[in-house]
Amino acid sequence: MVFDNLSTGRRGFVKWGEFFRGDLGKGRDIAGCLSKYKVNAVMHFAASTAVAESVAEPDKYYANNVVNTLNLLDALKTFGIKNLIFSSSAAVYGIPRKIPITESHVLAPINPYGRTKKMAEELLPDYAAAYGMKYAAFRYFNAAGADPDGELGQWYDSFSHLIPLVLDAAAGRERAVRVFGTDYDTPDGTCMRDYVHVSDLASAHVLALESLLGGGDSAVFNLGNGRGYSVLDVIRTAGKITGRKIRVIKTGRRSGDAPVSVASSSKAERTLKWKREYPRLEDIIGTAWNWHKKMAGPGSRRGREVNFIK
Repeated sequence: MVFDNLSTGRRGFVKWGEFFRGDLGKGRDIAGCLSKYKVNAVMHFAASTAVAESVAEPDKYYANNVVNTLNLLDALKTFGIKNLIFSSSAAVYGIPRKIPITESHVLAPINPYGRTKKMAEELLPDYAAAYGMKYAAFRYFNAAGADPDGELGQWYDSFSHLIPLVLDAAAGRERAVRVFGTDYDTPDGTCMRDYVHVSDLASAHVLALESLLGGGDSAVFNLGNGRGYSVLDVIRTAGKITGRKIRVIKTGRRSGDAPVSVASSSKAERTLKWKREYPRLEDIIGTAWNWHKKMAGPGSRRGREVNFIK
């Protein structure tokens, strides 16, 4: 069962199970949902996630990411639901002090988005200790790619991350890709990031659910690829996969960008027996490109609005 207010989600993307339209900001919505369905565990994905927006509108982020998580936890307490899987973020680490980043790395977020995720994480052990709950908190690195079967992917209007922006430039929806900083201490001077396929993220959630329901302990896990790719690596790979020339505009560094951010996911691999099925950058970009083409293809809703440039 999926609970969503559809503020950024799309009803048509709920392809499996039932749907309940509700808002975590409204206690009666949460109670109505939990009263209607027999719930043993909850996966909490709902959040505002754009770093720049969090700086401009911190009130939105503290309300949605912290207060609404508290609302959900209180409802779980009321209804006696003991198992929670929480989507956190690598943004809780801030500027990495050591690579690869492990779960023991100091938490020093540098923007409101990261701080709200850290605050939400801090609620979990307190509720677990007081009310007998158990949880798995996943610190995602850069979630990317699309369903390999083409059933689901990222909606156009929500693009703010590198890979979909690069593919938008390949498709002709954007004129160019802006590269922020070319003088970092990396092999090609551009920032390096860890990209993890959304299908691999999904499999980790299933493993965590099985672990909690089977009596496993609460824990925090990084979910990443364990390898960094530079901005130019992504652009070059996208160019090969799409067969399109991608125009690049090089500009200065952005404040707060770390030169390198790469995860150690050995804890998830060891504890949950998690294995990545799509670790290659080519697979991540390839599935995302297939989704882009489907969204803009003949007969699709977006196809009536978008034409790919040959």
